[in-house]
Amino acid sequence: MAGRTRGARPGLFLGALVVALVALFLPGWYGAVPLVAIVIGLAWLMSRTWPVVPPATRALRLLVLAVFAAFAVYKAIH
Repeated sequence: MAGRTRGARPGLFLGALVVALVALFLPGWYGAVPLVAIVIGLAWLMSRTWPVVPPATRALRLLVLAVFAAFAVYKAIH
């Protein structure tokens, strides 16, 4: 069973990367909606793992979240 979990990690990463890239390249609201979903999902995941994450990693995660949120707002406005 552990072998299946390890094999799925690259697939999950690549799937998330594809969703993020498609969202970044879609115009206007079509790209903003998936980006907002990504921001909500990342924020939820961060809230669950916050107590066990080192402070330097927390700052990096907040930076990534802020970048995705900024892209979502930019796409929604333009």
